[in-house]
Amino acid sequence: MPTNNHSQSESHPLAFSRLVEVLHSTFEQFPDKRTGDNVIYSMADAAMGAFSVFFTQSSSFLDFQRTMKASQGCSNAQTLFSMENIPSDNQIRNLLDPVSPKVVFPVFSYAVNVLHETGLLDAYRSFNGDLLVPMDGTEYFSSKKIHCDQCSTTEHHGVVTYSHTVVTPVIVAPGNPHVIPLEPEFIIPQDGHEKQDCENAAAKRWLSLYGPQYSPLGITVLGDDLYCKQPLCEAITAQGMNFILVCKPSSHKTLYDWVGGLDVTGGVQTVVVKRREGKHRYTDTYRFVNQVPLRDGEDALNVNWCELTSIRDDGEQAYKNAFATNHLITKSTVADIVRDGRARWKVENENNNTLKTKGYNLTHNFGHGKEHLSSHLATLNILAFLFHTVLDMMDKSYRCIRRSMPRKQFFDDLRALTRYFCFDSWDFLMAFMIEKLELEVPDTS
Repeated sequence: MPTNNHSQSESHPLAFSRLVEVLHSTFEQFPDKRTGDNVIYSMADAAMGAFSVFFTQSSSFLDFQRTMKASQGCSNAQTLFSMENIPSDNQIRNLLDPVSPKVVFPVFSYAVNVLHETGLLDAYRSFNGDLLVPMDGTEYFSSKKIHCDQCSTTEHHGVVTYSHTVVTPVIVAPGNPHVIPLEPEFIIPQDGHEKQDCENAAAKRWLSLYGPQYSPLGITVLGDDLYCKQPLCEAITAQGMNFILVCKPSSHKTLYDWVGGLDVTGGVQTVVVKRREGKHRYTDTYRFVNQVPLRDGEDALNVNWCELTSIRDDGEQAYKNAFATNHLITKSTVADIVRDGRARWKVENENNNTLKTKGYNLTHNFGHGKEHLSSHLATLNILAFLFHTVLDMMDKSYRCIRRSMPRKQFFDDLRALTRYFCFDSWDFLMAFMIEKLELEVPDTS
C-alpha cells in the first residue's frame, strides 16, 4: 500500500488538503433535523460522500471505498476526503434533502478570496483592470413526472413539465481556457411572489447577495441580450460594477433608432482593423457611440453602444454582434471592450457545457428529493469543478499530470488508482502518478 509522502504544498491555503478541511468544516455546520442519539453518519460524512463522487467523477467511488475499508482497514474516503463513515446513497439523499445549498456557498468565497490574496486572480484581469463575470441560466433537470416544491413548471398542450434551472456566474478571461465558478443562484419559486421565478430575477438576487462581496475586486458583468434590460443594468451599477451586455436590434428598438439617426449625421464613430487568422484575412469594422438611451421614456438609462462586423477575404461574414456597456468607448478601447463582451460565451462553453458533458454529468438525476436535494447536489457538483480548476492553477504536480493526458484518461486513472490503492494524502497520490508516468514537474517558483 502506498505510504505517506508529505509535501510542502499541503500547507498552501488552496492545497487540496486545505480545501477539504474548509469544506469539511462547512459541512459540520449543516443543520441536522434528526433527533435522538442513534446517529451513525454525520451530516459532514453525507455531504462529503456526495462531493467525493462528483470530484472523482465516479458514481461507484463510495462502493469501492467500503470494499477497501473492509479488506485493507482504510479507504480514500477517509484519507482524501476526511470521512469517518461511508453512508449509502439513500442515506446521503435523505440527510441532504432538507439542507439549503446556500450553507455550502462560503467555500466559493473562500477560494476566490485566497486566489485574490495570492495574486492568482491577476491573470484574469481584463479591460479597465476588471474581472469579467458572465452570467447565464442553464437547465439541469427536467421531467414530466418527478417534481418538488422547488421546481419551475411549463405547460404545453396540457402537459406539465417540471424543471430546475440555475444561473451560473463565473470569472473568465479572453484566451484563458479555465473559468472560476462562483456561487450559483437557483431559479425557484420565491416566497411572497405570485409570478414564477425567472433568470433575470435570479440574476438580480445574485447581484444583491454577492455584489458587496465581489465589487471591491473590480467586476464587469457580461451577459446575453436577455440581461440587457434597464432594471438589471441598474442593479449592476448599484453594486459598483460595470457591464458589457449583448444588445440586439430586435429587443432595443429605441436605442437602434438613435444609433441610426446619429449614423446619418456622422455621430457614429468607426474603426477598421485588418488582421490575418490562419489562411484568411479579415476586415473588422467597429462602430460605436456613447450616451444613447437603452429604452424609451424620460427615465431611460443612457448606455454606450458598440458593434463589430468581421468580414473574411472571400466576402463571408464571419461575425457580427453588438454590445451595450457603461464603459466609455473610444477608438483606442472599442476593440478591447468588444473582445471582453464576446467572452460571455465562456460561461456556456467552458462552464455549463463542461458540467454537462465532461464527466460531471450535471443533468443526470443523482436524486431529486422533496426539498433542496436537487439544487444541493448541483452545488456540490459545481464546487467539485471549482476544486479542479483551483488545483490546476496552484498545484504544479496536478497541472503537469493534466497536461500529459486527455481529460478522460486522467479521471479513468484517478478512479482506478483510488479503487485499488489507499493513498495517505492527495499530494502522495499526485507524486505516485508523476513517478509512474515518468513526468518531470517544472519548477515554477
